[in-house]
Amino acid sequence: MLGLPGVEEHEGWAGQPAFKVRKKGFVYLSEDESSVMLKALREEQEAMVAEDPETYSPSWAAGRFAWLEADLAAADEEELRELLVEAWRLTAPKFLIAQLTP
Repeated sequence: MLGLPGVEEHEGWAGQPAFKVRKKGFVYLSEDESSVMLKALREEQEAMVAEDPETYSPSWAAGRFAWLEADLAAADEEELRELLVEAWRLTAPKFLIAQLTP
């Protein structure tokens, strides 16, 4: 996914693609492939939902992390890419993050 270091595709709970780094999930595709669930900071989740509630909706939150659902048809491609990279950064260990080319 996006050429990010250490990313592996797995099968999610309903057979849909799940993307993980070091066995920790950070992006899950919905069963119908119309949306993705992304790991985010709680503040990012709140900001994205407030900014564009037609595209983004909150999922669950625990501690400092939250999950953000994004409608793929409505999401801006560049913004979605940034959210995917940030979800990966929240999950990947420092040595993998250091491998990411700016």
